[in-house]
Amino acid sequence: MQDETKRIADEAASLLREAKTREEIEAVRVRFFGRKGQISLLLGQLGKIAPGERKAAGAAINAVKAELDSAIAEANAGLRRATVDAELREGAIDVTLPGRARFQGHRHPISQALAAVRSIFEKMGFEVIDGPEIETDFYNFEALNFAPDHPARDMQDTFVIDPTTLGSTGAKGPVVLRTHTSPVQIRAMLRSKPPLRVIAPGRVYRRDSDQTHSPMFTQVEGLYVDRGVTFSELKGTLSAFSAALFGSRTKTRFRPSFFPFTEPSAEVDVSCVFCTGTGCRVCKGTGWLEILGSGMVHPNVLRGCGYDSSDIRGFAFGLGIERVAMLLFDIEDIRNLFENDHRFIAQF
Repeated sequence: MQDETKRIADEAASLLREAKTREEIEAVRVRFFGRKGQISLLLGQLGKIAPGERKAAGAAINAVKAELDSAIAEANAGLRRATVDAELREGAIDVTLPGRARFQGHRHPISQALAAVRSIFEKMGFEVIDGPEIETDFYNFEALNFAPDHPARDMQDTFVIDPTTLGSTGAKGPVVLRTHTSPVQIRAMLRSKPPLRVIAPGRVYRRDSDQTHSPMFTQVEGLYVDRGVTFSELKGTLSAFSAALFGSRTKTRFRPSFFPFTEPSAEVDVSCVFCTGTGCRVCKGTGWLEILGSGMVHPNVLRGCGYDSSDIRGFAFGLGIERVAMLLFDIEDIRNLFENDHRFIAQF
């Protein structure tokens, strides 16, 4: 019996050393402690042993049974420790490594410039309005006093859309991607009576692309209509706007110009924000930078919107936000504003 219990103990120890999973350990336990296991068979043979040797045989069997119980428990405990250690190693964090920088977004220069422009005019009492980017010829040209043969109506200058691709729109005549946000002003005048003080920011589209022009850009147009509005109010409004945007030392200059929807019309220049008017490469030595177009609303436009042009007057203006962003942030190529390069945007 002593030899048999030693054999069982050695065999069990060898099997447990080779066991790598919980199932394999359980198979060892069943091999020795199951109903037909080797320990159970030994216990069943005790009755066949001589009475004088039975006590010693029982003690030997109980000893190997306790040894096996302990070995199986230790094997299970070792397996649990190994599992935990593997999980810890897999999820280990090396605290000596440098931390990962958190990505931080930045507001686009165009968004920053647009917010600044909107804020200034809102403080002056202008309401922000919006309108569709796909417009009819009426709102985009006809209601704004564009002649039928005006070059802006040509397909080489304007994106013309086939109305049949838009479904049932009820549009009469050509449909275009708006070339300015002035159609929003027309819609506002047709919808409301004076006094009217609004700005219309939004995307506009023209067939033009180079270092300083983009086929899609952002524009803000303003309109003030009331009784007795004068050109002096236009000059005061835009001078105050320029000073608020570029600094209190900024000067403004009004040059005669032509726009179909305003009369008289004027281009507005500001003293160069880079050289303060002394002359540099940006202003080409003139000391001035063109910033926007403006003028008194043409009587034909007022009458077309149902206003009495003998009593009601108004002024309008428009500026490109990309132009403003390029001046505010000293950006030389407008195409940088549309490339979505985070390295560029992060500078602002």
